[in-house]
Amino acid sequence: MKFIKYISIICLILATSMASAQVKFEAKVSKKKLGANERLRIDFEMNKDGDNFEPPSFADFDVVGGPNTSVSNYSRNGQRSYNKTYSYFLAPKKQGKFTIKQATIEIDGETYKTFPITIEVTKAITKPNGDTAASDLAEESIHLVAEVSNANPYLNEAITVVYKLYVSEEIGVSSNWREKEIPRFNDFWSQNIEIKGLNILEGEYKGKNYRYVVLRKTVLYPQKTGSLKIEPLVMDITAEVRSNKRDIFGRQLMTKIPKEVTAGSRTINVKPLPEEGKPSDFKGAVGNYSFKVTTSKTQLNATESLQAKIEVTGKGNLKLFELPKLTVPSSLEVYEPEHKENIRTNLSGMQGGISDTYTIVPQYRGKYPVPSISFSYFNPEKEIYNRITSDEIVIDVIEGPTAGNTNSENATASTKQTVNPNTNTFAFIKTTSNWTNVKSEPFFRSSAFWSLTLLPFLAIPLAIMIRRKKDKRDADVQGNRIRKADRLAKKYLGEAKKAMGQKESFYLALEKALHNYLKAKLNIETSDFNKEKIESLLSERQVESDVVSDFISILENCELARYTPITQVTMQNDYDKAAKTISLIDKQLR
Repeated sequence: MKFIKYISIICLILATSMASAQVKFEAKVSKKKLGANERLRIDFEMNKDGDNFEPPSFADFDVVGGPNTSVSNYSRNGQRSYNKTYSYFLAPKKQGKFTIKQATIEIDGETYKTFPITIEVTKAITKPNGDTAASDLAEESIHLVAEVSNANPYLNEAITVVYKLYVSEEIGVSSNWREKEIPRFNDFWSQNIEIKGLNILEGEYKGKNYRYVVLRKTVLYPQKTGSLKIEPLVMDITAEVRSNKRDIFGRQLMTKIPKEVTAGSRTINVKPLPEEGKPSDFKGAVGNYSFKVTTSKTQLNATESLQAKIEVTGKGNLKLFELPKLTVPSSLEVYEPEHKENIRTNLSGMQGGISDTYTIVPQYRGKYPVPSISFSYFNPEKEIYNRITSDEIVIDVIEGPTAGNTNSENATASTKQTVNPNTNTFAFIKTTSNWTNVKSEPFFRSSAFWSLTLLPFLAIPLAIMIRRKKDKRDADVQGNRIRKADRLAKKYLGEAKKAMGQKESFYLALEKALHNYLKAKLNIETSDFNKEKIESLLSERQVESDVVSDFISILENCELARYTPITQVTMQNDYDKAAKTISLIDKQLR
């Protein structure tokens, strides 16, 4: 009996050790039924460390947090316990029933998988995220705010939008936040101001002390009057709220609350520029400027060159208006101007200068006056129009021919035509003929007759082959879409070439050609068409970074060209660059 008792004890010990050595790898969710506005936590737990952890795809959810890794390793009553967890926070994309597929990991050379989990997503609920107290505290303590410098600007007057995330001192925010929706500035010329590092600052919001970080800074110039809407910035963040629980060292544990915050849309009421007092030469300049016209020299000889420079400096919408044109006497030969910009953009708007430099070459001796040029702008601070007029400049050509003095004898001589006598004035009388027989061979049973008779029979295999190729081509839906987009791209490039010299029509046609090309090559819709996604997709398809940068710069040129002066040379360069870039992308796409 004692022997049997000892055997039972040994078996029990072995069974206990085997159970303790068994590997566990399982998935656990915070809930299996949640509202569309709630967040789901899923933990992948294991009792032994492993390698090559592969989470499921989460195709029906957005990952708003994670992976967060936690490890516990301790001994109790002489037994060692180990636990490792990978945690994710998920936001459902829509309502319905969805299955989270298996996760895998390798432990001691063997692959382990979790069981699939079915999740039901219902309509949005009033109190999301279970822990009501913590959720309410996070709701009251985190605010995403869009601060607009001026909600009632004039047309083309600079305003700034600064996005700030305010967080109270009672809670924290983890660093794994992400931008879910990026604001769109339709009907505005916009430029983002680079932010170097997220510095934590202190300030007030609605009379209470908060910590805050500046997330985005954008300068806007409204291009239309009336009520213009700024789309909101939406972010997914994870709030960390203190709980009543403590760890083994007595430190207070934090409850993580996934949360979506939005700055809300803002409406800007843009005032039209006043008609009263508007100068006849006003071309849309808004700001505070100085204006001058200078020449590199005022005395020179004929056929020598000089430069005349028209320059505007100051603060305002420098990229969004045209400089006045230079007018000179017809005896002075003038070349297309060279346009230069020296502009920096900060929170107060664009500052710096723009200039057009003309090269002038006089042909004859004399004195030539360059008429005065006027420049008008609207000052939004004083709400008045200003006009600046340059002084008249006289160009003195000291040496050279006098206009109208030509050598009549040389002119007469140059108009005379040399008569070359024809040595074959009278043709020699022919003594032979090249008569042909008017009686021809009958068509019936001729070579042409038999060829035409057999031709339909020979064409049957060719027609069958052509038909098969056509059927195969019609079945290729993706290929047909690509060919159609290529035809559209060529069509619009052709329209852009025809519209060369007409700025608006040219850049509209060029932009359409680029859009239709990418819609087929990358399989994206117009609603998804943004520069960040295009750059990402082209890079994934192994297109060289230089080619991607060129394509993005062409798109930016199309956007900017609507509001800036563009020369014929610039249009030709943009057209050639677009054609070359499309060709390079077509060769490099994988």
